[in-house]
Amino acid sequence: MAIYAAFSILFVTGAAWLLADRMKDASLLDASETWQTATAYLLMLHGDATMVTLMLLGALVPLHMRRAWRSGRNRITGTVMVSCNVVLITTSFGLYYAGSELLRPWMSNVHIGVGLCLPVLFLVHVFVGRRSP
Repeated sequence: MAIYAAFSILFVTGAAWLLADRMKDASLLDASETWQTATAYLLMLHGDATMVTLMLLGALVPLHMRRAWRSGRNRITGTVMVSCNVVLITTSFGLYYAGSELLRPWMSNVHIGVGLCLPVLFLVHVFVGRRSP
């Protein structure tokens, strides 16, 4: 249940940040400060939720992934989930630590694209997993 909450918080804070960031650039000068503050707080919450999610993903390896892999259950969607999470983790570290103005927009776009798709992939993974014998 904790992983559901963590992924939900990540999605909501990430999507809200994306909206606030767009509004910051599109709004009038007075309102842009409000949106700037909102983006900062949303990004901090997103980062906090990321730390919790990383711990939960680490716990999933011995408790969930290894057992499911050995039983041959849900390997395709599980591999897609792991791959997407690796991309999200890699791009988030790149966004945080990389100073390259050439790579940063690319990493941002990949992170946003995969992050917006992850809830659908997560639901498919859960649905397929519950239906498999």
